[in-house]
Amino acid sequence: MRPTEFLSIVVLALAIYSPLQVFAHSAEPFSAALETLQNQIEYTFENIGILRRAVTHASFSEENNKALSILGASVIESSIALKSLTNNVDISPKDLNRRISEICNVETSCAKDGSKWGLEKVVRVSPKTDSSTPAVVCGAFRAVIGAVALDTGNSEEAMRVFWTGHDGSGSRRANSKVLGLYRLPVLVN
Repeated sequence: MRPTEFLSIVVLALAIYSPLQVFAHSAEPFSAALETLQNQIEYTFENIGILRRAVTHASFSEENNKALSILGASVIESSIALKSLTNNVDISPKDLNRRISEICNVETSCAKDGSKWGLEKVVRVSPKTDSSTPAVVCGAFRAVIGAVALDTGNSEEAMRVFWTGHDGSGSRRANSKVLGLYRLPVLVN
């Protein structure tokens, strides 16, 4: 092999290897962020791909968190209704709807809950999208809740994770009232 051929092979190998190294290093902070998020929500995913999708905005990829966000919103609304009715079976439909609306509000509650977990720093968005807007953070928060429901195949653990993020009452470290198999935190008005 002539020296010029050898040099060409070395240059080609470096050209292929270097981008792979850059990609590997750029993926490490995201993986670390997902690990931190799992610790915060006190839930470890069986399928980490579901969590990756939950923190991927539609501006970043066609494989995104939109459907998981819809599932998460349903779990959150059901959880609020269950908790409210457990605490007061005589709650009026108007008060129940008001409570659900307050907690699910993008601007005043949902985005704040997502910010507690630092989702604005974790969610993957296109360079043209601001990851700290309430709609993006709230969508990611709802999607994480939906991802837990999908990963477990039920809503009980997802409800617990929601209350952990919303007011801390779902935390495994918090005092909870036991209701059947689900540890239902007591609602404080």
